[in-house]
Amino acid sequence: MCLAVPGQVLNIQDDTLRTATVSFGGVTKSVSLALVPEAEVGDYVIVHVGFAISKLDEEAARRTLKIYADLAVSGLSGATEG
Repeated sequence: MCLAVPGQVLNIQDDTLRTATVSFGGVTKSVSLALVPEAEVGDYVIVHVGFAISKLDEEAARRTLKIYADLAVSGLSGATEG
């Protein structure tokens, strides 16, 4: 199973891989924008194994991040039952 996660581009370095700092709900990672050359600071991108693979509109990104957060809370509360 593959998991691609939406994140927001915070800054971009103009290097060979067009490396960017991307925020995933406050956690930041270094990500290559080489496959999404149109991405700019403030855009949301879908990231898989360190590469942005597409842009995503802000509303869709926020919905997806909320679903992930809801799942995390459900998983934590479910782990304590039993």
